[in-house]
Amino acid sequence: MTYFSAPPNARSAARPAKSAAAFNVLKRDIMLGVLPAGAALTELDLAAHFSCSQGTVREALLQLQEEGLVRRQGHRGTQVSECTEAEAVEMFRVRQQVECNGIVRALQAPSRTLVPDLKALFAEMLDAAKAGDELELAAFDRDFHRRIFQDARLPALDPILHRCLVHNHRFKISRSITPRDLMATAQRHGSIIEAVESGDVAKASAALRHHIATIVDLGPDVFPDATQ
Repeated sequence: MTYFSAPPNARSAARPAKSAAAFNVLKRDIMLGVLPAGAALTELDLAAHFSCSQGTVREALLQLQEEGLVRRQGHRGTQVSECTEAEAVEMFRVRQQVECNGIVRALQAPSRTLVPDLKALFAEMLDAAKAGDELELAAFDRDFHRRIFQDARLPALDPILHRCLVHNHRFKISRSITPRDLMATAQRHGSIIEAVESGDVAKASAALRHHIATIVDLGPDVFPDATQ
């Protein structure tokens, strides 16, 4: 059975590397659940589907592996990874610790471009929400949070945060059984910008902590100290 979407459109195909186009299509299908957990991804089939070499496909699969979206197991091949609540809980906890510590460091000496960058990304999120593109919105959402963390000057932790963000979005999308209010999702970031712009470290940390704690309702035991 073929799960993955049609080959990338002209916009995707214009990107410099075919592996990037394949990566983007596969990532979108995994995030949206078109490719379910456990689905096998064979290099030969994917190469034929995307009209590219197996080496190009392998590069895309390695990128997906780095984000935790697939598992490559030698002779067993590549499969779409699971997206469990247990992992989601731990990743939300890791994310909260990394981000909330990061914003404290970031606001001790924020760059002059931090607030303008956040406002620009906020505008991109609003545009994606208006267009009904949840995956584009999620991508700008991740850029928004990583932009704050950039000023913490802890680059070795950025890949960890990025994986947490990707898994958080995938879990949120897969858990929902009704359409999500994308505009409300985008607008939730406004309070973070206001807190960052104020320069109030405690206010910014509290805003970010509350934001993360209320992304998905996983019960009171996940973030017992979350701001209500």
